Order: sequence, then C-alpha cells, then structure tokens
Amino acid sequence: MVAASVTSAWAQPARGAAIDVGNPWVRATVAQQKATGAFMQLTARADTRLVAAQSPVAGVVEIHEMVMDRDVMKMRAMPAGLALPAGQTVELKPGGYHVMLLDLKGQVKEGDTVPLTLVFEGQGGQRETLEIQAPARPLNSASATRQPAAGPAAHGAPAAHGH
Repeated sequence: MVAASVTSAWAQPARGAAIDVGNPWVRATVAQQKATGAFMQLTARADTRLVAAQSPVAGVVEIHEMVMDRDVMKMRAMPAGLALPAGQTVELKPGGYHVMLLDLKGQVKEGDTVPLTLVFEGQGGQRETLEIQAPARPLNSASATRQPAAGPAAHGAPAAHGH
C-alpha cells in the first residue's frame, strides 16, 4: 500500500507511457561525496530497455549493475542499457541494477527531491522519456526500500568501480 502511494506521488507517467515506476528514491550523501545511486522498480508493458538517464544534480548519469567477480563485488556501467521484459518488474536496488549519479554538483540531503529523466527504447528503436521526482533517503531508512541494506560495497562506501 505504501509503494502504491509513493508511485502515484512521485512518478507520474506521461499519458500513454509504456513504463510504470514504483518507489523511486536516491541515497542521500555526505558533504564531499561525489556519487550516489537511484533505485526504483520498473515495469514495462512491452519489451523495452532503459538506455539512459539524466539529472541536473549530477554531471554524469549512467545505468549500472553490481556483480560478483571472484568474491569481489564490482560495479560497472551498462552502455547497452537494461532490458525490461514485458510485464516483469525489474528492481533497481542497492547491490544490483541502479542508476548511478556521478560528479554530483552538491550534497544530496535526506528529504531533498532529485529530478530524474529516464530514457527508454522500445523494440522498434522508438524512444520515450519519463520525468520522475525521487526523494533522497538514508540507506538504513525503513521506508527507503524493502530490500536489506547493501554491504560495504554499497554506493558511498569503498568499492571496486571498473569502467
């Protein structure tokens, strides 16, 4: 029930939009931190890809995944984007797929609202953009996500970052 109210309050899809966004949020940062992650659930009505994202709070925004490589968690960009199979919810969460905001222009404080533009591409190559507003929350906030907190390789903590 909470996720439904967050969805309607924070992500208003454009008329006819083929993507539903649920529970968007961005991890708050400390003063000198230059990167953070954005998380949400994405459900496409037809096979689609999340191919790009933008935000005025960051100089660079990329679609990322975290993977295990010989017992080391590594983060890497996904230049081809993230597949969103029709009717399946894909969760962007700490320790998995996420939108990475790099070269932050300032601190993202708990309670801030971070505007994000998500760019999707359908099978025929047509692109659709979706504007959302994601609240900034601390990782340990019970309302931030239904997933357990990520381990030490979470954004804002030291991690192998291979590009």
